[in-house]
Amino acid sequence: MNEQIQENPLRIAPVSKLMVKFAVPSIVAMIVGALYNIVDQLFIGQAVGTLGNAATNIAFPFSTSCLALALLFGIGGASCFNLSMGRGEKEKAPYYMGNALFMLVACGVVLLVIAQLFLTPLLNLFGAPSEVLPYAEEYVRITAIGFPFLLLTTGGGHLIRADGSPRMTMLCNLFGAIINTVLDALFVLVWDMGMAGAAWATIIGQVCSGILVILYLRRCKTVKLEKKHFVLRFSYVKMIASIGMASFFNQLA
Repeated sequence: MNEQIQENPLRIAPVSKLMVKFAVPSIVAMIVGALYNIVDQLFIGQAVGTLGNAATNIAFPFSTSCLALALLFGIGGASCFNLSMGRGEKEKAPYYMGNALFMLVACGVVLLVIAQLFLTPLLNLFGAPSEVLPYAEEYVRITAIGFPFLLLTTGGGHLIRADGSPRMTMLCNLFGAIINTVLDALFVLVWDMGMAGAAWATIIGQVCSGILVILYLRRCKTVKLEKKHFVLRFSYVKMIASIGMASFFNQLA
């Protein structure tokens, strides 16, 4: 396995070449990521109506929380990983990636539990009208199942990019978005599953993207991740969070 480890292009490639290699796939990945909400709105609007669209908007704080946490540990972990690699600390760098991945999944599970236990009070807090509340509850109870995969895909994409593979991050997002779009049409318009159909389409797309992230990270280009790297260490998590905190609050703002 060691002979397969490559040099990270962020360390050796010219800046001009890196700008093209990393900027274009990153922009595409951001645009594709926005498609999840847009596609859901389009199909729900056609099949359910304005109450369905209102329900997805009421549920948006859950998505915002997921994205904020994904940035906290994704950008924080990727930055710490690259800084460590830049200093030549190749033995230390995988711990940042492993700890970041653990926190991404763990936070997703915590948000899932919170959403399932306190969904109705939270939706009321977000301002859900009585006529919208049933649609929002149906939608979020299902989409909450995908929170760990949403965090893993979004945050893990930053880690994959830090490993020198921005195109893979783009492909992970694109793959999930295409599946979500196809299944939205099938579940919502063809099978008339309404809010539940849109929610299941979203989850399946996120799971497929998450699987691609996992498959890649099992065989990173520049480091080898082992079980020991996923054991939480406060010093690593603290450093990751301190760097990712700005992105976290910027997403919540």
